[in-house]
Amino acid sequence: MDIGTRIFGATGHFTDAQECARAVAVFLYGYVAVRLVGRRIFGRWAALDIIVSIVIGSNLSRALTGQAPLAGTMLATSVVLALHWLLAQLAARRTELSHLIEGRTCELVRDGQALRGPMLRWSISEADLYEALRQRGLKAVEEAELATLEPSGSIAVFPRPGGQARAEAQNPS
Repeated sequence: MDIGTRIFGATGHFTDAQECARAVAVFLYGYVAVRLVGRRIFGRWAALDIIVSIVIGSNLSRALTGQAPLAGTMLATSVVLALHWLLAQLAARRTELSHLIEGRTCELVRDGQALRGPMLRWSISEADLYEALRQRGLKAVEEAELATLEPSGSIAVFPRPGGQARAEAQNPS
């Protein structure tokens, strides 16, 4: 029996101590891998980041529970992380690739008017829009110059200059 098998057990057959050793190895591997790839993987949550996070979690859980060989699973996870890093680097360097990989922004509000077509297309409810408006301190759509759905899924709101005063004048309490 080699040292790796003694420490980590064989796939599907290991002791409680070997499972704990696997947990430590998977944790350390995941920590180092995320630090090497960068915090972008868990910071912005574009579609690419979500998919990679799901695949990494799935892979590492299989290694942890012994459903897959430890070394092979870590190698496969490294390939996924390298692919993520490569695609992120390409997206950062080329606008057209960024739009393809991460998506484009989409206008939801223009000149104080909600754009129903894009809101329906991207499944943005009125409640979603008003939540984003409130986070920027706005009470009404009319107070926003522009609101966009970002590739990360967040809604960016840009108030109109003097928007609150204008909206209050239109809707006195």
